[in-house]
Amino acid sequence: HVQLVESGGDSVRAGGSLTLTCRAGTFIHASCGVLWHRQRPGKEREQIATRNTGNNVQYRRDVEGRFTISQVAYDKFYLHMTDLKTEDTGLYFCEASLDDDCNYVWGQGTQVTVS
Repeated sequence: HVQLVESGGDSVRAGGSLTLTCRAGTFIHASCGVLWHRQRPGKEREQIATRNTGNNVQYRRDVEGRFTISQVAYDKFYLHMTDLKTEDTGLYFCEASLDDDCNYVWGQGTQVTVS
C-alpha cells in the first residue's frame, strides 16, 4: 500500500516555481535521509536531491541552485523548485524511511510540466 504521497505537481511556464510536498501518514525517520527523484520522458529515474542528518544536502548538478529540499515537520518534507526549465518536466517521486532500520518506501509520483 502507498505510504508516501507526493503533491504539488502542476503545469507551469518556464521560469516559474513550484513546491512539492511528500507526506507520510506517520513519522519519517530523517536520520535515514530523505530524497527526491524524477523521471523525465524517455529517461531513467534520477536522484535529484538528498537531505541527511545535520542538514547535509546534495543536489544533482542541473538542479543545484534552483531546487531546495527541506523537512520542517515530522511527517512531511518538501522540494521547492525555482527557475523551472522545460527539461525539468517529469514525474517527481519522494523516498524516505518510516522505520529506524532505514527500509525506504516511495510515493507514486506527482507530475511537473514546464512549457
